[in-house]
Amino acid sequence: MSIPDYQTLMLPLLKALSDGRDHGVRDLTEHLADEFGLTADERRQLKTSGRQPLLDNRVQWAKFYLDKAGLVASPSRGVYRITERGLQVLSRNPPRVDVALLSQFPEFKEFKTGSTSVVADEDVSDSRETDETPEEALDSAYRQLRKTVEAELLQQVKAASPTFFEQLVVELLVAMGYGGSLKDAGQAIGRSGDGGIDGIIKEDRLGLDVIHVQAKRWEQTVGEPEVRAFAGSLDGVRAKKGIFLTTSAFSAQARGYVDRIDKRIVLIDGSELASLMFEFGIGVTRASAYEVKDVDPDYFLGGWRNCKQRAVRTLAGLRGISFLRTSDPSSGELAG
Repeated sequence: MSIPDYQTLMLPLLKALSDGRDHGVRDLTEHLADEFGLTADERRQLKTSGRQPLLDNRVQWAKFYLDKAGLVASPSRGVYRITERGLQVLSRNPPRVDVALLSQFPEFKEFKTGSTSVVADEDVSDSRETDETPEEALDSAYRQLRKTVEAELLQQVKAASPTFFEQLVVELLVAMGYGGSLKDAGQAIGRSGDGGIDGIIKEDRLGLDVIHVQAKRWEQTVGEPEVRAFAGSLDGVRAKKGIFLTTSAFSAQARGYVDRIDKRIVLIDGSELASLMFEFGIGVTRASAYEVKDVDPDYFLGGWRNCKQRAVRTLAGLRGISFLRTSDPSSGELAG
C-alpha cells in the first residue's frame, strides 16, 4: 500500500488520540504506519528534498490542520492530545475527516482565509484543495516547471550549430568539474566528422586520469554498434573511462552492452543532457527564487540566555547578509 495523503491520515490520527491521553509523535506515526500496513521501505521513504521521511511529514501536516480546527492540541513539543471538539467530531462517526469537514469551524476558516466572515460565493474547501500538503504542491509545481524548461532546452540544443554544440558540451563538462579550465577543455575537444565532438579531457584539474568524450547531435537512436566502437577507441587513447553523450537516445542493447564490459562508460541521452544543463546552470537563467522556512524549535529552548546569544550572533552577522535577486544573469538555476 502506498503512503496515505495527509487528509486520509486525519481520521485515523484523531481515533488514535481518542483515549484522551497524551501521545508522542513517534508513537503515533508508528501506530499509523502499522494501521495502514506500510512496509519498512515505505516508512523510510524520504520527501523529494531528502531531509525527512514522507510519512512523518504528512502526519505533521494532518496534526497541524486538526490543531488549526481545534480538534487536537499540543501541550508540549512533540506531544498531541485530543480536545473536546475532537471527541465531539468522532462521536458523529464521520466516514472521513478532511479539509472540507474542518472548514465548518470558525478557527479553521480564519486560518485558511484570514477572516472569520463567511462569504457566500467563496467556499474554503473549494476544488483547489488537493490531497497534497502545501510542501508537496510546491514540489510538484517546481518539478513541472523544471520538466518544461528541460524540454525547451533540449529543443534549443538540437537546433544549435555544431560550433555552439561544441561550446555547450565543453562548458557543461567544466561546470561538472571535468576538463580543468574552459581553455584546457576547449583545446582537448574537437569536432568529429558526423556533426558531433570527440576528444580527451582531464578527469580533474591535475589530470591524474583522462576521460574519452564523444557527443553526437543526432535525431536517430544510438545503437550498440556505435557504443561498441566507442569502447574500442578507449584503448587507442589510453583511457579507461568514457562519456558518450547524445541529443537523442540510446537503445536498450547499447545500455546493456556498457553494463557487461569492464570499461567504465557513462551514457548521457538527450533528457539527461537537459537535466544536467539545468542542474549546472548551462543555458538557463534564474526566473524566481522562493525560500521556504520552518520554525526552529531549538530557538525556543534554553530560555532567555539562549535567545540572547542567538540575538548577538544575528546582529554580528548582519553585515554578511545577502539577498537573492529575482533575476540574476550570472546564475543559471531556478530555485523552487
